[in-house]
Amino acid sequence: MGIFAQKSGVDVSVTDAELTSLIRTTVEKSGKKGGRMLLLPPDHTRLNSYAGRITEMIYLAYKDSWKIDIMPALGTHAPMGEKELSLMFGNKIPRELFKVHDWRNDVVTLGTAPSEFIRELSKGKLDYEVKIQANKILFDGYDLILSIGQVVPHEVVGMANYTKNLMVGVGGSDIINKSHFLGAVAGCENLMGRADSPVRRLFNYGVDTFLKDLPIVYMLTVMSKDENGKMAMRGFFSGDDVSVFNAAAELSVRTNLVLLEKAPKKVVVYLDPEEFKSTWLGNKAVYRTRMAIADDGELIILAPGLKEFGEDKGNDKVIRKYGYKGTPNTLKAVAENEELKGSLGAAAHLIHGSSEGRFRIIYCPGPGMTEEEIRSVGYEYGNLDEMMKKYDVAHLKDGFNTVNGEEIYFISNPALGLWALRKNFIKD
Repeated sequence: MGIFAQKSGVDVSVTDAELTSLIRTTVEKSGKKGGRMLLLPPDHTRLNSYAGRITEMIYLAYKDSWKIDIMPALGTHAPMGEKELSLMFGNKIPRELFKVHDWRNDVVTLGTAPSEFIRELSKGKLDYEVKIQANKILFDGYDLILSIGQVVPHEVVGMANYTKNLMVGVGGSDIINKSHFLGAVAGCENLMGRADSPVRRLFNYGVDTFLKDLPIVYMLTVMSKDENGKMAMRGFFSGDDVSVFNAAAELSVRTNLVLLEKAPKKVVVYLDPEEFKSTWLGNKAVYRTRMAIADDGELIILAPGLKEFGEDKGNDKVIRKYGYKGTPNTLKAVAENEELKGSLGAAAHLIHGSSEGRFRIIYCPGPGMTEEEIRSVGYEYGNLDEMMKKYDVAHLKDGFNTVNGEEIYFISNPALGLWALRKNFIKD
């Protein structure tokens, strides 16, 4: 059918009242009148997506006419506790409705993407088949499955959400690991901010081939800050095919890409402690800015909530062992170590989190992580208290600032966009 409901524009701010109407239109156009509904929103690490509020609105509107289950699309992230559930979804949804996605154990293998397809996608660099896996709950007889999330530039797939929410958010280890490695080999600079990518084609193949008979409807948001620095919904798009994603991705390019005329020599990024507790997530500060930072530049990451490297214990162990040491070192380690060969998602993350030796990365953690830990994975260390005094985030604006006579570029939340040097991103 295509797009069911849409309100969008670079200067639009969708209100809750409008959102309620758009949600109702979406459910009506699905043709489903009642029964069992499964919601697949992101977890609290996508707090700014407004998907938590949308989930709450759906529950309140349909709790009396539908039997609703909710499975946060965790991917490899840790399960949500009460604090995270409350932060993301509020307190009106009964906690027993939330189901936990276990990406290692609760998935079924539906088929494979053949090795010749992966060879084609990787331009001959990779030669493996990929198991198409998804959580078994999808096949539990639901009458309507609502996949909810934000479209924003992404380091693995180009633009987040749509089929990624199914193939990674509630996907299994094989497709998560191998798709991330495919993206790393393709080069995140070649993917970020683009709707079409090798990884997107893999995800679309998996969903279109093996999930096509499921009653899946997508609800996608595009978010950006307004003139007062508050998050605003620039777009809401719902429907059941790729046209929904393409429309959202087009708006995201117009609202979430920050194209700079000159490359900043020093970038300061703040990681909100409620949202960023690991380098697995916090390294958005690295890969969302590395298309902008000048050669021999400096990236200072203020990370008061940092307490671990990987959200998953296995990935955390891999990161601590191999470190963020660039593509050549990581590819060599993959070739020589079965452990890393079996954790290709973590290997891809190690590549994404490196500057490839092009600029310095200085991590400034709070009390949850030591200087020794930071240095052990290949980063430089900065004292958080000293850096926060020097770069007072309460008085910095997003963009170029002058601090004690020094020009810096400040980013208050790296999850909200992609920063790139215009001449490198847009070719004449």
